[in-house]
Amino acid sequence: MRIVNGTAEARAQLLQRRRLDEICLPAAAQLKLEQVFGGGVTAEQAARRIVEDVRSRGDAAVRRFGRAFDGVTPRRFEVSAAERRRAARAVDPELRLALELAAQRVWDFHDRQRQNSWMTFDEGMAGQLVQPIETVGIYAPGGIISYPSTVIMTAVPALVAGVSDILLVTPPQPDGRVAALTLVAAEIACVDRVFAIGGAQAIAAFAYGTRTVPRVDKIFGPGSLMVQLAKKAVYGDVGIDAIQGPTETLLIADDSADAALCAADLLAQGEHDPLASAVMLTTSAALAEQTAAEVERRLGRLERADIARQALENNGGIGVVESVEEALELANEYAPEHLCLLVRDAASHLGLVRNAGGVFLGEDTAEALADYIAGPSHVMPTGGSARFSSPVNVSDFMKVTSVVGLTRNAALELIPFAAAIADEEGLTAHAGALRARRRIKG
Repeated sequence: MRIVNGTAEARAQLLQRRRLDEICLPAAAQLKLEQVFGGGVTAEQAARRIVEDVRSRGDAAVRRFGRAFDGVTPRRFEVSAAERRRAARAVDPELRLALELAAQRVWDFHDRQRQNSWMTFDEGMAGQLVQPIETVGIYAPGGIISYPSTVIMTAVPALVAGVSDILLVTPPQPDGRVAALTLVAAEIACVDRVFAIGGAQAIAAFAYGTRTVPRVDKIFGPGSLMVQLAKKAVYGDVGIDAIQGPTETLLIADDSADAALCAADLLAQGEHDPLASAVMLTTSAALAEQTAAEVERRLGRLERADIARQALENNGGIGVVESVEEALELANEYAPEHLCLLVRDAASHLGLVRNAGGVFLGEDTAEALADYIAGPSHVMPTGGSARFSSPVNVSDFMKVTSVVGLTRNAALELIPFAAAIADEEGLTAHAGALRARRRIKG
């Protein structure tokens, strides 16, 4: 891993990001797009064309793009109850137990986030109704590798919120089926319906509905660049949780940190995706050298070594800075998805954190634990959006309706003030509607 010295170099060389529309697809994926749409097409243009085709042609377009991009399309998109039952029998009981424990911990964490409706009666009625969204769609990455953890991390908060219908789309495996473990996770999380559809076409199907796939009110979940560009394209016609870019971890370590653990955490992030970012800021030049050597030593033993190497070479590195406080200031500028504090008395620094999707305190709290079982949803803000947004939580599955029912006396007292503001804004019909009530009621 490259090592740089000082705040300016760390900021310039390690903590820069590309916009989503500036990220290039891997060469094979770009070639596939050009085979389907013609030369010169960008990922964003392709995503929009897929969305429009699914919007106008429904299942036929979903099937076409499934064959083109996944190389397979199932005879039926929806996974049958019988197949879901077979999956339950096929999964190792210990793995099922692990998913059940994860689901319980996610439920317990998010159960504390519930919001309640409220009303006051001082001047009649005023308050808000807090109600769950009726139908949500969850995208879980799949295909060759399945991600049952994403099902748990998105569906369980929806369940806590009281969502009536929770639907799941996930890419089919090469045999056209959904991975058994994903189906078991869906069962544990009480997902109502599962569809073997992936990519931008799955997002479009959720946004507009097809003969097979119901339209949803809001779409959740991480996914490929094409999935995120499709979410961007449909936003406004349907709600979305966020645009999730490539995953990222920022470690802050002092001279008390263990180089082997620092390296392990960087590699755990790097193996996600060639576009993943894994960066460490440390106050110790010796730790930086030890960690870089440890990364290289461990890298060759990883099953996904090629992916991790690309991520670390292109989007990773170690910066040596003067102090933990300086590192935290850089972290606040960067606003990472995951911020890991491998420092003495980690909790004492929490008050200096302003921007992060999740904070992981101390060497015992591996970020990988939170990916699976710690409790918070692992769907967190990326690309610096932690400056203004939050991890997936129960409020994302709720909607608030304001309620106002004033008494006659309260209304009469307020009308002159409201009418004065309306007059000043030039909205004379507003002022007229107010004064009409005063004449009638007064």
